[in-house]
Amino acid sequence: MSLRFIDTHCHFDFPPFVDDVPESLARAAQAGVEQIIIPATQASRFAALMALVDNHAPLYAALGLHPIVIEQHDDESLAVLENWLKQQPEKLVAVGEIGLDLYRDAPQFTRQQAVLDAQLALAKRYDLPVILHSRRTHDKLAMHLKRHNLPRTGVVHGFAGSLQQAERFVQLGYYIGVGGTITYPRASKTREVMARLPLSALLLETDAPDMPLNGFQGQPNRPERAAQVFAALCELRSEAPAAIADALIRNTNKLFASL
Repeated sequence: MSLRFIDTHCHFDFPPFVDDVPESLARAAQAGVEQIIIPATQASRFAALMALVDNHAPLYAALGLHPIVIEQHDDESLAVLENWLKQQPEKLVAVGEIGLDLYRDAPQFTRQQAVLDAQLALAKRYDLPVILHSRRTHDKLAMHLKRHNLPRTGVVHGFAGSLQQAERFVQLGYYIGVGGTITYPRASKTREVMARLPLSALLLETDAPDMPLNGFQGQPNRPERAAQVFAALCELRSEAPAAIADALIRNTNKLFASL
């Protein structure tokens, strides 16, 4: 039985994929990855990303301002984002990648929060879900999400927090992104979270070319490895693989309605 997958978070507009798009898409399709959502990082990349998804049927876009490059974002960046959202392009499925990050030096956290709030307001105005980045900020992010109360909610991608933090996001109506971290036996906390959350709360992702899987350290991650993340998830869950695969697709289509 062949299973199908959607990679809900892949930076396909970066090397090595953008250097050979047909080959990268073929490799993904061979592994059962039929659709790929590409979250943007900054306004200067929006036009190229939208051109990329318009030219390739399996690709979809999210547009947003990533907190890790907060110094790249200004009021003009937010205006560019809103201009794209106003146009409602057919293959624009979310606002993202947005969020909070306290991992880097000099995080400009007050500004991060202001930029996040502005983007959550835009997502609400244009009725789009959000793709969320959170490092060392889960509790603070949950406060922002509760305050904005988005009708379409979103996904906290690459989640590596506690079960209690994950359950709070789920209670707020958000999904949790399952990535390559669970392929590492030492990642016992994250593995337990993905084993215990309701299957209805999970989405599959790679974060390629980042977040390499166990056994591929030092190599760019790739969208076809979503199949290996799925296999690792199946080892942690009691449901049958076909039921898990169906639920992941169903969850993805429910959140990203225009896929």
